Amino acid sequence: MTRILLGIDTGGTFTDFVMLRDDALQVHKVLSTPAAPEQAILQGLEDLGLSGALASGNCQIVHGTTVATNATLEGKGARTAYVTNRGLGDVLRIGRQTRESLYDLTPPLRHSPIDAVPAVEVDARLAADGEVLVSLTDDAIANVIGQLETLAPEAVAINLLFSFLDDRHERALEAALPERFFVSRSSFVLPEYREYERGVATWLNAWLGPLMSRYLESLQHSVAPSTLSVMQSSGLSVSADLAARRAVNLLLSGPVGGLRAAQFVSEDERLMTFDMGGTSTDVALIDGALTLTGESRIAQFPVAVPMADIHTIGAGGGSIAYVDAGGVLHVGPESSGARPGPACYGLGGASPTVTDANLQLGRLRADAFLGGTMRLDAEAAARALDAVGAPLGLSTNELAEGIVRIANEHMTQALRAISIERGHDPREFTLVCFGGAGGLHVCALAEALDIPRAMLPNHAGVLSALGMLVTPPGRELSHTLAANVSSLQQDDFDVRFAQMIDGGLAELEAEGVPAGKVAITQSADCRYAGQSFALNVPWTDPDGIVTSFHAAHQLRYGHALDKPVEVLNLRVKLEGPKPEVALAGVPQEGSLLPAKAVLSGFPEPVPCYHRETLFAGATFRGPALLIEHHSTALIHAGWQARIDAIGNVMLHREPAPPDTPSAA
Repeated sequence: MTRILLGIDTGGTFTDFVMLRDDALQVHKVLSTPAAPEQAILQGLEDLGLSGALASGNCQIVHGTTVATNATLEGKGARTAYVTNRGLGDVLRIGRQTRESLYDLTPPLRHSPIDAVPAVEVDARLAADGEVLVSLTDDAIANVIGQLETLAPEAVAINLLFSFLDDRHERALEAALPERFFVSRSSFVLPEYREYERGVATWLNAWLGPLMSRYLESLQHSVAPSTLSVMQSSGLSVSADLAARRAVNLLLSGPVGGLRAAQFVSEDERLMTFDMGGTSTDVALIDGALTLTGESRIAQFPVAVPMADIHTIGAGGGSIAYVDAGGVLHVGPESSGARPGPACYGLGGASPTVTDANLQLGRLRADAFLGGTMRLDAEAAARALDAVGAPLGLSTNELAEGIVRIANEHMTQALRAISIERGHDPREFTLVCFGGAGGLHVCALAEALDIPRAMLPNHAGVLSALGMLVTPPGRELSHTLAANVSSLQQDDFDVRFAQMIDGGLAELEAEGVPAGKVAITQSADCRYAGQSFALNVPWTDPDGIVTSFHAAHQLRYGHALDKPVEVLNLRVKLEGPKPEVALAGVPQEGSLLPAKAVLSGFPEPVPCYHRETLFAGATFRGPALLIEHHSTALIHAGWQARIDAIGNVMLHREPAPPDTPSAA
């Protein structure tokens, strides 16, 4: 029987499915059910007729989930106790004492879930060199257990000083705790220096763990005996059995799928990705490989575990437009979500959104949304727009155009943040646009940044779900060393690398990935003595790492120093074999017979192409609309489109004739 590979991406508005069976790709969308995300998944599985394949164990599912992200944003984790050393119970609440507005002397009081976290302090202590200053006794362990029995938390986060050097105390506490507690220890979650960041990661992992356990156990039970894996924020998958233990690693589970797919379908290695869904827009820069960071923030929390470097803003198709007390028009970050959704969905939404604006301007076709399975209500969109525009003295179309311009500016600023502000020239990258709403804005954003090349991938509306299909299993592991290279021998590095590799391989073997098929990459975070931040360089040997760091520092900052080099963290990437996925080509010949569509702001009706009629090598020029089952794209005048072998639309901006104004 043919094995089925299924990618599922749960978004704030839609849940996307991409199924590969017999080399044939099938895509599907259903409205998300944020209160119970598994309901939309089960509905989609039923729509795709997969009951038999699931029951036979013939389906392999990779899932990108927003459950951990939404719980963090909404502050809805499990009741968690924080176990730490005597005198350090306030570390999470104190944090770094940074302020969003440095010179604001009366900052607003912000409430955080951390404020309510009870701290249990234990009499045990290591020195900065790993020496045991105060041993962990049986009485101390009993005292911790007694306090936890009184507090009755659902989860326990254990974070002791310098546990990355010696985690015997953390392991002893974990082993002694009753099994009813979900236990998270820092030496497993993030064995790195920086007490506060390590503590937050450990607490988040415990706080989200029970929620993720229940969700994944329920979903796994529903699809059993078929297999279920989950996308991690690093762009590697983990089995559902182990995912809950690494809940903090799932915070960007969905968005990173789009980056994996963009790499898969593009021949260019230098990409700027732009993923606009119903609730938010995610942008990222790929320069040969996914860029990971340990300095992400979700809501108000620093998340120091390795995550794809994705910049997210509250600008999506469902972003609500409103006028503030001063009469200024705003768009987002509040979203209409899946229900009631934009006014044009006809589900009770009354506030105008970006989707309503695009429908009013003719850029969305009321009878072609989701392949015609969901008809949009143009009159409801117009009423919602009029309710906001009339008090401003704006016509319906004028307000719609203003909403689109503001949304475009938000997204342009996000793209600038990941490129220009980091020293990258956007003109040297290809802008890859996906998500259900992205195609309507791609040319405007490319023009704003003077980017000459863009790409509309085939199946752009479900590209993140496609990314699940091409994601290998793996782990990103780290361990703080924090020592001068000259004071260490090769064996010091070998032992620590071996510990990480052995632990990672054991987890992957438990998922059915043979050790012999795992690619291992070693690297180190290095810095000059006295520096606060480090650069990651590939590992070779103690002498080679010093040479590599000097070169990397010269490249990044324009100079190198004659100072001792420290190794801060050792890192290991373990990557299993990539799934064998090949996309079928589109027809090699055909005819372009576009319909015509009337769009606001365009003097003449524009050609309207349907994706399924395109063939390899076909070309056409903008202005034009490109409609496919799950997305629509607006191609501006001055852009030429060419269809590649697998149906991607490659856009190239043609030089504008002298003294000719740009297209609207």
